[in-house]
Order: sequence, then structure tokens, then C-alpha cells
Amino acid sequence: MSSFLLAFLVFCAIYTSEALAYPHISKRQDQSIPLIRMNQGRKTLEEKAAWARRQADILLAKYGGGQTSAVQKRGSGFNDIVNHNQDSSYFGSLAIGTPATSFNVILDTGSADLWVASQKCTAGCHNIPTFSGASSSTFKNLSAPFKIQYGSGAAAGYLVQDTVQMAGFEVPSQTFAVVDQVTTGLLTNPVSGLIGLAFQTIASSQATPLWESLVKSGQWDEPLMSFFLTRFVNVSKANPEEPGGKFTMGYTDPTLYGGEIDYVNIPQGQQAYWTLPITSLVVQGQNISITAGNALAAIDTGTTLIGGPPSIIAEIFAAIPGSAAGTGDYQGYFTYPCKTQVVVQLSFGGRLWSIAPSDFLLTQLTTEECLGAFFQLEMGGDSPAWIVGDTFLKNVYSVFRFDPPSVGFADLSGTAHDLSVINGPLPTQTLNANPSSPTTELASSASSRTTYSFSSLFHASAFIVILCILL
Repeated sequence: MSSFLLAFLVFCAIYTSEALAYPHISKRQDQSIPLIRMNQGRKTLEEKAAWARRQADILLAKYGGGQTSAVQKRGSGFNDIVNHNQDSSYFGSLAIGTPATSFNVILDTGSADLWVASQKCTAGCHNIPTFSGASSSTFKNLSAPFKIQYGSGAAAGYLVQDTVQMAGFEVPSQTFAVVDQVTTGLLTNPVSGLIGLAFQTIASSQATPLWESLVKSGQWDEPLMSFFLTRFVNVSKANPEEPGGKFTMGYTDPTLYGGEIDYVNIPQGQQAYWTLPITSLVVQGQNISITAGNALAAIDTGTTLIGGPPSIIAEIFAAIPGSAAGTGDYQGYFTYPCKTQVVVQLSFGGRLWSIAPSDFLLTQLTTEECLGAFFQLEMGGDSPAWIVGDTFLKNVYSVFRFDPPSVGFADLSGTAHDLSVINGPLPTQTLNANPSSPTTELASSASSRTTYSFSSLFHASAFIVILCILL
């Protein structure tokens, strides 16, 4: 056997094992995470009423309605999105510890704390993936109590530190909470917790949020993150899990939007929630009056509906013929004729953005009577007068920019619209972006910060592997 052939066979053995282990990677300083949308299936009228009844209480607790402190911390409020809602919730994944283990978490721009369920959880954590500090060599227990309260329950535990990754980005010694007591129904498999994406100002842990650490340390190409959320509202044949869209860190994805991003700066001194003033509201072509005192809105990916001042919500439905105020469990909501296609438009200081009639329709109560997705919310104090959730955000490409502090919106592209199709492929699992890092045990799917040229890589690798086998 010639020395050349022997050397080539040695190369074959090494190359084949490495080629099958992981692909070659091309690094980029940005991040995208494919989201998964969870559909809770069809609900009975009683279940719909119970869910509707809780939404105002949850938001009042989350945003500190009726209190007077300048900033209401997340420790005194929580949005029950992990328990899902009338239609859906959206989650991505992150990895914790050394070696790293992946967990699904709700992505919430209306809070600033990260928390996951503990392996020692004694209540409310049945049949969900849980975190064990003992399995991580970089884990540190801070022995500080942590509690999150919301309208009809709570989660409690303690603060810890550990390495946290989001598909390629990493923050060592990130402070977050591990909860060992959770109200029944707050967590539902496969979701294990929540990551807050608002400013440190409202973090009950007082820790710098993961996203803020990444942007301040210069790990992002651009100081911003963005969302595209799919729409499956009232689609009866949707699967329990459907592709939910895309969350990017450090860049915007031009394939998902068209035209310019319309940025509006957050008012001076309001860098807590992602808050913008509503400057124009149009319903069925009719202008609804909004004054400066009741215009401030929190843009919240962790909230499904849109809550606003009672008088303005009443005026919205007054512009819809045949609408009526809800009673009983639907107190604060309004019904309207299902045959009516309601179009609502909002402006935050820039252009008008439309909410599709299918998003305005929260649910159908009878063959003729439908429930609207706007409801009355009496916040009070210094809290935002409006909470603008996914009912609006599904209609736009949304960008949350750190510097200057602002929120931007753009039209969804045709590509984005085409992704809201039932039975679409769910995001696939990927390895850690850095092959030298500890192996990540994936409990859910996320893309990495690297870009893979699978087509060229596959063909080149296949040729070499086949040649090696023939030899």
C-alpha cells in the first residue's frame, strides 16, 4: 500500500467521523429563534368565560394597577400566558448550566425576569421539564427568596446564578429564579418558565436581564431584537403545536417584512416597559378620541389581548353596530355581530397599523354573537393606560431597540404571511453553535447563531464519505 493511499485512508477515518458529528459553521453576531405556537384546542363556553374573567385581574397585577409608585416591578405581577389563553402563546428556548440543558420559555416583553421550574418543585410542575442546579458545575445558589404574584395564583422560589445561553450567545453567572412552588395550571408541558425582555428597571430580582447583558457587552451586531408571530386564531384544525414565528436578537430579518421600519421613541423617563403613546385610533373608519392622559401603551408579547381605558373601549364598540356590553364572566368585554368584519387601526406617532378582523374576533359565542379582543382595563396610578398584546403584534413585524430606546413596526412580507399555514414543519433541534462548548441536551427546538450551508456541505461530505467507503 502506498504512503499516499495510507494517508488518505487515515484522513477518511477522521473526516467521516467529524462530518457526521457536526456541520462546519459560519459565525455571525446575531441570533434567531424559531417560535412554537401552542393551541389549546376548542373550549366550552364555560371555559371561555372563565378565561376571559381572569385577564383583567392578571394584567392589573402584572402592571400594578391602582398603585402609585413610579415603577411597578414584575415581582408583584405576572401574566398567565404559560397557562395559555383563548387562542395561543409563543415560546422559544434557551439553555442553562454546564453541561447545558435546553428549556422552553415564554418570550415576554412585558417583564424583565427569567425564571424556570426547579427539579425540586413540589406543586404545579407535574409533567414538565425542570432544572436541577446539582447537575451544573457552574451553578450558584444566591439563597435569596423570589416570588411572582398574579391575578389568581403565584410562583415562588429562590434566586440563583448560572451560565445561560440562547442558541449561541452566552452570559456567565446570569441571575435568574428557580421556582419550586407554582399555582396549578401556570406551567403546561413543554413550557418550563418565562424570560422577561423588558428593561432592568422593572426586574424584581434587580438583575440585568439576559438580553440587556448581551447588548451592553457588545455581543449583538445591532442593539435590537425583533418578533414575527404567526396567526392561527380560531383555526379549528390547527395542531396543538404549530410554527409560531421567529424571534431575532441583534438583527432584523428582511425576508419577514417589507418597506421601512417605523420607529417611535419611548417617552423620556419611561424606559421600564416598552411603552409608546397611542396617538390615533380608528374603528370602522371612525376616529376615536384619545387624550394624552390615557394614551400610554405597553407593547407586550406576553399578553394575548388589548386592554384599555373603559370609556375608550366602550367608544370603540359604539362604532360597531349591534355591539353590546358583556355581563357576568364577560364583564368588561363586548360582543358584536359575527357577520361584521371589524377593522381597527392604531398609530403610535407614525403611520396607522391595521388589526385584521380575524384578530379582533376573540371567539365566537353563538352562531351570531362574537366576542371582541379589546376589553376594559382600569389601571390607575402611574401604570400604562393600555396593554397592547398579540392581537396587534400578529399584524406587524415588531422591533424592540435598546439605543435609542424605541419600538418599531413594519409591514409583514408575503413570506411571513405564507408561514401561517397549519401542519407546517416545527423548528428542528440543533447542536450548540460552538463545538468546543459543552454539549447541549435539547428539550426543545432553537436555531443557532451560526449559518449552515447544508446543500454544499452535504454534497461535498457525501462524496468524500462514499469515496472512503469504496476504498
